[in-house]
This record gives sequence, structure tokens and C-alpha cells, in this order.
Amino acid sequence: MIRRTLAVGYGVLAYAAFLAAIVYTIGFLANAVVPKGVDDGVTSPAWLAVAVDAGLLGIFAVQHSVMARPWFKRWWTRFVPAAVERSTFVLLSSLAVGLLLWQWRPLTADVWSVEAAWLRVLLWTVCGLGWGVLVLSTFLIGHFDLFGLRQVLARARDADYAEPGFRQPLLYRVVRHPIMVGFIIAFWATPDMSVGHLLFAGAATGYILIAVRFEEHDLRKSLGEPYERYARQVPRFIPRARAVPEQVEA
Repeated sequence: MIRRTLAVGYGVLAYAAFLAAIVYTIGFLANAVVPKGVDDGVTSPAWLAVAVDAGLLGIFAVQHSVMARPWFKRWWTRFVPAAVERSTFVLLSSLAVGLLLWQWRPLTADVWSVEAAWLRVLLWTVCGLGWGVLVLSTFLIGHFDLFGLRQVLARARDADYAEPGFRQPLLYRVVRHPIMVGFIIAFWATPDMSVGHLLFAGAATGYILIAVRFEEHDLRKSLGEPYERYARQVPRFIPRARAVPEQVEA
């Protein structure tokens, strides 16, 4: 009973860390509300700021990519209970984001700054839509599975946990990676783009473009022909001007 309670507490802690990280990131990139934005912090020579920021982004990229791979999960669950494997991934990813935001070195020179009030409102609206697409997409495929809560709750009930089956609800019938599309929109839609924000957005977008290739390789291996068929019908990021494809069954 104590172990089950601890597992639930750990899962809730990991989920809270994720919420804190994502909410702070929104404010960080907007340079609003949070104590430190993308253009705030200790100033450094440009070369040092780029090196530090690139290193911080690299820490997150390596941690996130390695821990998401099936071979790592098989090895990792020899030491970590399967019920908290996803929560551990979420917690460590959130801590990596926290380190990135905490130690980020600003590069404040302007790349662009929009003055027209209507265009500023439009860009902030598009940015908000990006974050909205991201959040909605997580719920479409199982938000609480994605962030480890259902796994620890199943452990608490001493029930078997089954991952959600392969399906393509709503946005997933338009693009294969709507969560990543949401991130990309949110990173780039801003009325004020500094060099530091550009570095963040460019590096994060580059990571997304690479990371989805690894994810799709894993999905092809685990799901086989159903995913191959899905990939032929639905584009990765940019919707096609065509009818929505029929549901692909696993």
C-alpha cells in the first residue's frame, strides 16, 4: 500500500513539474509574467551566450531523445518500476527544461519587432493558438497516459495498464505530429524576435525535425503496416489540400 501511494505521489509530482515547465516556458518566450524571460538574465559575450544556450538545448535534446527510445526503456525498467517509467521521463524532461530556462543567457539584439498594434495582436493570437493546438493534441491521444498519471493510478488500483491503441483522432487525421506543429507555431509566432529567441526557436525546431524521424522509426517497427499506411495518407507537419483520410486501424 505504501509503495502504491508513493508511486501516485511521484506521478503527481512529475505531472506538476511538467505543468510548471510548460507554463513557465510560455511566459519565458513571451517575456511576460514570469521572473525571467528569453531576453532577461546575466549578459555575456555573444560567443559565450551561444555556447551556453546551445549546450543547455543539447542537454534537453539528448535526455529527451535517449529516454524516449524503446531500447532505453527496456534497460531502464530493470531498475525503475514500469509504473513510474513514464513519470520519471516526464520529471527529468521537466528538470532539463527548468535548467535551460534558469541558465539561459540572453541575446537581446532585435531580429524583428512589429510596431503595428493589429499585427502584434494577430501574432500573439497565432502564438496562443499554437499552444492551444499542442495542449488539445495531448488530450486527443491520452493526456494522462502521455504524462504518466494513468500508469501510476493503475498501479495504485493493482490493475493492468494498457497503452492507448493506435488511432488518429481529429488533428491526427490532418497531420501526424500536431503536438510538434503546435510547438513550432508557438516558438515562431511573436511580434518581437530577438537573436536569443531566434536561437531557441531555430534549435528547437531543428530538434523537432530530427526527433520525429526517430519516433516514426520506432512506430514503424512496433506498429508495422498500419503506421506505414497512415504515413502515406497523412503528412508530418503541413496539411494537404485534400479530403481527410479514413481512420487507419491497427
